[in-house]
Amino acid sequence: MTYDRLRQALATHGLIPRGGFRPRKEDGLGPDADSVVLVGNAGAAMWEAFSAARGGEKDPMNAWSRRIIGTVAGAFGARALYPFDGPPWWPFQRWAQRAEPVFPSPVGMLIHPDHGLWHAYRGALVFPGPLAGLPSREEVPNPCDTCRERPCLDACPVGAFTETGYDVAACAAHLASPAGSDCMSLGCRARRACPVGQDRAYVPDQAFFHMDAFLKARPRS
Repeated sequence: MTYDRLRQALATHGLIPRGGFRPRKEDGLGPDADSVVLVGNAGAAMWEAFSAARGGEKDPMNAWSRRIIGTVAGAFGARALYPFDGPPWWPFQRWAQRAEPVFPSPVGMLIHPDHGLWHAYRGALVFPGPLAGLPSREEVPNPCDTCRERPCLDACPVGAFTETGYDVAACAAHLASPAGSDCMSLGCRARRACPVGQDRAYVPDQAFFHMDAFLKARPRS
């Protein structure tokens, strides 16, 4: 089993391996964990595969991710973990920063030097032995460090993103109002304002799916 073969298996579903790492004891993965590879998506390729195969489950993206990544895990003799299984929750954000060059952005999401903010993690594969070709984490600078204007912080119509945090309630209230139709149909304005990876932006159907899922998950008063 090799990293390249894993890449090929995931590509048929619009997914990509997002780097990996050798686990430490504090990761809590047990003695049979030798290598971890994160699985995710960037751009719109996954959306095409998901749209063609989605089911009628309550959480179709999570169900599809479990089905696809679980099948690949079985074929490669790995154990599958998911960011939506919990509590307790697996520390995918921390793992991501160990696996590949992603960094916390001013709006909270992890930014990738190529994908910008248009990417996500759908699962992880835990291998009991070494995985041939597992790449080392590439050392590249955080693109936010040289972005002086930081347009992401000014793009939100309700100022939900600041240097001190994210106002979830203000964001959700805006999305639920008629004024939030632009963010709902095309995706978060702050995300769209980032100059990095704009060619990877989600297509409108994909953007709406994620914004709608976010809004439905908010508690209603």
